Amino acid sequence: MHSASELAGRLAQDAEAVCRHYLSAGRRAGNYWLVGDVANNKGRSLYVHLIGPRAGRWTDAATGQFGDLLDLVRETCGLVDFRDVAEEARHFLSLPQPEPVSARRSRGGDAPLIERPAAERAQRLFRMTQPLAGTLADVYLRERGILRASTHAALRFHPSCYYRNLVTGRTISYPALIAAVTDAAGAITGVHRTYLSSGLDPDGVGKAKVDDPRRALGGLLGNGVRFRFPVNAPVPVLAAGEGLETMLSLSHVMPAMPMAAALTANHLAAFRFPPGCLRIYIAADADAAGRHGIEGLSRRAQECGVLPLVLSPELGDFNEDLRWLGPDRLTASLRAQLVPEDAMAFLPA
Repeated sequence: MHSASELAGRLAQDAEAVCRHYLSAGRRAGNYWLVGDVANNKGRSLYVHLIGPRAGRWTDAATGQFGDLLDLVRETCGLVDFRDVAEEARHFLSLPQPEPVSARRSRGGDAPLIERPAAERAQRLFRMTQPLAGTLADVYLRERGILRASTHAALRFHPSCYYRNLVTGRTISYPALIAAVTDAAGAITGVHRTYLSSGLDPDGVGKAKVDDPRRALGGLLGNGVRFRFPVNAPVPVLAAGEGLETMLSLSHVMPAMPMAAALTANHLAAFRFPPGCLRIYIAADADAAGRHGIEGLSRRAQECGVLPLVLSPELGDFNEDLRWLGPDRLTASLRAQLVPEDAMAFLPA
């Protein structure tokens, strides 16, 4: 019997063959396999790393789903029990596989691909950024009602951040909001990039007009973009959710509450609880992926003896509440949802 990690590792050794078998509607583009979604529809929002240290890891930029190739087998085959997923994976691995293109190229004289660890590249990118205050990224957030973003050390600005087109392989530069993803000790494990327009758009500063203007790099699993988080100290109460703007909107009216943006629904479900955690408020996201993240994190919280409480927006999300209903209305809505002692501690009187 092979463990999940062993099976995922073996599948990753033949990542291209796995993709050709289970995602036959897709195609190879450089070092990635591109397809529409886990249902094997045509498109390019889901990409799978084929070589390098992240071989076998995949992300659907449209839904926020991610995982390894064992997860991909589960999703594409509609399986639930691990026993069935493992059986399908073992069956695939027993089949004769064509040699991956990358291996053939390597024997043809190409130098092997050597990549720096993703966390190291993320740390290097963050060191190349500048403070947020007064930058295009600050304007972008202010136009969304988030007025004090520059007080958060996790948020920075890069005036010319590379964006790689996964289909053509070409790169171009855009200004970008950069957010540091950290672990419980405060170490940077990854970064999240929001690529921005030039600022000349008459409608204001928006996201760059590319297929996936939000991208992450490095170790996100269990970690998050943290606001007002004490390092190496108990955190009895906190709020967690998916998106940066969601959590920054909540932080706008509850600036003293520790908060974390996990960036996707799957990462939210896997967020690691800080030491001393008693209650976690989970910012709701109305789509299916969001419900998956809430349910997963709630289940893990209960198993760890942490009380999970869901915060729901009145409109589509908390940034819409902040922008269209205003901070006073958002505060009143939260007051009705928080435990009374937390309302007294974190909301204005």
